[in-house]
Amino acid sequence: MDAGTPGGMPADRAGHRAGEPALRRAATGVFLAGLAVFATLYAPQALLPELSRAFDVSPASSTLVISVSTAALAVGLLVLGPLSDRRGRTPILHASLAAAAALAVLLALTPAWWVLLVLRALQGFALAGLPAVAVAYLREELHPSVSTRAIGLYVSGTAIGGLTGRLLTGVLTDLGGWRTALGGTAVLAVGCAVAVRLLLPPSRRFTRVPREGALLRQLAAGFTDPALLALYGVAALLMGGFVAVYNAGTFRLESPPYSLTPALASLVFLAYLLGSLSSPTAGWLADRLGRRLVVPLSVAVMGAGIALTLPGPLWCMVAGLCVLTVGFFAAHGVASGWVAMRAQLGGRAVGQAASLYSFWYYVGSSVGGTLAGRAWQDAGWPGVAVLAGSCTGGALLLTVLLGRTRSLQRR
Repeated sequence: MDAGTPGGMPADRAGHRAGEPALRRAATGVFLAGLAVFATLYAPQALLPELSRAFDVSPASSTLVISVSTAALAVGLLVLGPLSDRRGRTPILHASLAAAAALAVLLALTPAWWVLLVLRALQGFALAGLPAVAVAYLREELHPSVSTRAIGLYVSGTAIGGLTGRLLTGVLTDLGGWRTALGGTAVLAVGCAVAVRLLLPPSRRFTRVPREGALLRQLAAGFTDPALLALYGVAALLMGGFVAVYNAGTFRLESPPYSLTPALASLVFLAYLLGSLSSPTAGWLADRLGRRLVVPLSVAVMGAGIALTLPGPLWCMVAGLCVLTVGFFAAHGVASGWVAMRAQLGGRAVGQAASLYSFWYYVGSSVGGTLAGRAWQDAGWPGVAVLAGSCTGGALLLTVLLGRTRSLQRR
């Protein structure tokens, strides 16, 4: 159980430090939680063409298997984030992983398209428990000298999770169809949920927000800081463009002139390995050069990746996805930590600020992913690139506005 009281931690203790076993357990536990959640969330992305054929739905309709889950996750963040400020971080996280793993098992057995969508929506809500509390947990429990790097490691876990889910389903689809693929994802989710239960240290520095009125006031306070508002917009736009490219990318790779099998097409998700490296690297650079420089540079890199996917050769598509992924995870890793830091220094509830950031992040995923299916049907890959490029351009503009906001950093 979480400590739940301000006095539950000695005043001279500033969180787990480098070299302490508890730091390694916390970082590893949150890393594995990120891996499980994002493998589960995005596993069907590599299956979109297969699901379109199996259930006789259009490419645009098939993207709903991702969009309904991310939309429900966004709603879940508004519930579970504030709830974690009252009930604690670790209980929410463990319940989230357990429920999502159970639903993953049911998904492999689903008999109809509408049942699949309902289960995915329920799973999305359950998965909200991790992004609602992960950054807040790391900010509260780790020493400030290591928290940014640990957040970068968590984001790298989400990148590796997204990669693992997509690769696993791509390979298993070739071997036994989409049910086998989702069954493999369920095994991964159950295993990670058990590991996190055993590894993750309980909260010691959590301070409960005791009254509903205080929760509502602090939630409203999250909309009064221009920097936080800009970061929420960056989250929505970057994720919208990123998911648009990857959702439509599966259809492009399995269509002429490439005509790749699901297993071969899923190999492009190996680009996520680069994202798992770029996120902690960007966190390291942000500690030295500043977030106001690193975030816009990362967004510009993402835009360059989108442009690189436009030429016809397959190597351009693959290289563009790699550059896009590097830029996206670098920007997201630093921006998510920036939200927690800004809220903490501004006297706002960290859990609620982090939840609002994640809420808009997944709203962007849901909207961008759905629009990508329509753009692919109506205008092919150039239409998808215009959609993703517009999102990235808007995010870059917001980072310029971020550079003009007043810093609250006390150093």
